[in-house]
Amino acid sequence: RGNEALRVLEQGLTGKRFLIGEKLSLADIALFAYTHVAEQGGFSLQEYPAIRRWIAAVQAEPGHAPITSP
Repeated sequence: RGNEALRVLEQGLTGKRFLIGEKLSLADIALFAYTHVAEQGGFSLQEYPAIRRWIAAVQAEPGHAPITSP
């Protein structure tokens, strides 16, 4: 089910900077929390270029504070 959810997220992010237009929203913040550590749970993000780009965009937002160690 995790990869199915990642495929849905990938489709939702394709062609967009964030989930809802060009500005970071609560939807992005909520999904980012688990998605950015998906690989720690055994889910590769290699097949999901829009998700990888989105993670980088969220992390580049002013005021972003990481909640995990690199």
